[in-house]
Amino acid sequence: MPKSPATHDSPVSHDSTAPVHNSTAAGDSTAPPGSTAPLFSPPELNPRAWDRAAGRLLAKLLGEFAYEEIVEPVPVPGAAGHYALTLDAGESLLFRATRGAYGDWRVDPGSIRYRNQPFTDPLGFLPLARRVLGLDGETLGHLVRELTTTLAADARLGHTALSAARLADLGYADLEGHQTGHPWLVLNKGRVGFSATDAARWAPEARRPAPLPWIAVSTALAAYRGVPALDSPDLLYAGELDAAVRERFDTVLRDRGLDPAAYLYLPVHPWQWDEVLLPLYAPAIAGGAIVPLPTDGDLRLPQQSIRTFLNIGRPDRHTVKLPLSILNTLVWRGLPTERTLAAPAVTAWVHGIHDADPFLRDECGVILLGEVASVTVEHPLYDQLPEVPYQYKELLGAIWREPLETRLAPGERARTLASLIHTDPEGRAFTAELVSRSGLTPEDWLQRLFAALLPPLLHFLYRYGTVFSPHGENAIVVFDGQDVPVRLAIKDFVDDVNISAQPLPEHDTMPRDVKDILLTEEPSFLTQFIHSGLFVGVFRYLAPLCEEQLGVPEGEFWSLVRAEILRHHTRFPELKERFATFDLLTPRIERLCLNRNRLHLDGYRDRSERPHAAVHGTVPNPLAAGSRRE
Repeated sequence: MPKSPATHDSPVSHDSTAPVHNSTAAGDSTAPPGSTAPLFSPPELNPRAWDRAAGRLLAKLLGEFAYEEIVEPVPVPGAAGHYALTLDAGESLLFRATRGAYGDWRVDPGSIRYRNQPFTDPLGFLPLARRVLGLDGETLGHLVRELTTTLAADARLGHTALSAARLADLGYADLEGHQTGHPWLVLNKGRVGFSATDAARWAPEARRPAPLPWIAVSTALAAYRGVPALDSPDLLYAGELDAAVRERFDTVLRDRGLDPAAYLYLPVHPWQWDEVLLPLYAPAIAGGAIVPLPTDGDLRLPQQSIRTFLNIGRPDRHTVKLPLSILNTLVWRGLPTERTLAAPAVTAWVHGIHDADPFLRDECGVILLGEVASVTVEHPLYDQLPEVPYQYKELLGAIWREPLETRLAPGERARTLASLIHTDPEGRAFTAELVSRSGLTPEDWLQRLFAALLPPLLHFLYRYGTVFSPHGENAIVVFDGQDVPVRLAIKDFVDDVNISAQPLPEHDTMPRDVKDILLTEEPSFLTQFIHSGLFVGVFRYLAPLCEEQLGVPEGEFWSLVRAEILRHHTRFPELKERFATFDLLTPRIERLCLNRNRLHLDGYRDRSERPHAAVHGTVPNPLAAGSRRE
């Protein structure tokens, strides 16, 4: 299997016993304080890579803003497929676009023109349309920063992009570093808080594994939770830490006159330590309640969520999720204390449903990657102040998630659902490559895909009034040796599992600690997690790719999706009332808006609770009976 670029580099010594610190330059952590590191310019900051990324990002901006009705282009008379957007000064931006399901817009990057000249600059678009966009000065200033850093990351990805054929040969962990981020959010790599050096070190597209340092935290501040099989921290550490590493950690504490039995161990992100923990936990560090430790030596690779690390040196060990106090894709990427504490209990409940249900367990073979252990660390002051911004209540902790590789059968391989909407530098869709390798017709391959993804999600919804958020990163497609989709793996339970607010008998045995922490939604909105996470958030982009590159008309694509839902209804006729309660086939659904949140709803202001998606009007549902399917 080919290695991703720069996978051998690591700025942290496996045997380091010094306190963790941030890099001072890309790939270099040795410059002493006060020294002047040489300036560097990333190779992707060149005209060709920048212009290509800029054109794509502007087309995405226009399409997604039009979908959310932030802007309202109008057809150009006498020019089918051409549209005009009136700018602040009364001039027009012209472009060509196709329309798709849910009122989607697919803008051709090469068609955008302003003042009768090609126009490819998303940053230049902002001053031309700030009143059209309805931006205040504060939002506009921060927006320029997020858009610029997103564009820089896109240029880096484009500069190092591989063909679809080469991507198809990569393993799960390496493939993640080539993904282009959230398809719906325009500002999907803003990473407010990261410097350019930080991004070159820790962003997923940097593709640079590193060993993570650990810390010891007094149980006066820290709490441990685990599933029954890991109900004590020693059981977790026995599998996660070599005996020599555990002894080294204990020795660090004993040498300071501290009792290891009174401490919990957890990895920490080096950026978080340097930028957040050293300043904000300084009293606890000074008093010995938090003690820096060496790295455990295992190489870990950041994934698309940026705060989640796969253990590539020991794939049998858990994936670890760490708080990272950067603003990215709408929220600060910390770990909420209450939800982190509850993660193992939620996992135990979800696993219990799976293990007792023959359809989920035996027929679907769905893989539930549970969050099986967690450590939370309170902040002595912030946790007593409920009115402070939520970012200050998500500063320190860790979640251990079951690894994927050990759950795969021989010959199986896994790829995130997001990878299926990826296109390479020549425009070839990753899905087209997989279909070609499978030997199946495109229609048969898509039917296998929908049969792998939908039945477990539908069964959790209809039978148990429970939904995951099956967006492109949470949903993982498992393929057989011929690249045919065969089953689903799903992750991120505590953040993205929601249950019906309408009481159901299946919830009567739910443990109180699980019921108290899971978010509830009315049935009419609970279905939005499948609509917006899967259908709007992934299939809205996959359908036109299949039409363009596989010859499957978009109407037929949605007919195949609807057929799989109806097939499930036939399989479980006793749940007929639930099909109506949780109606996925309603003629219209509410339009959830992610970009509107940043531009109009929350902007960049601090708040005590995490923001939620905006709702703006409704859109036609392509799965409804009588929808236009050609």
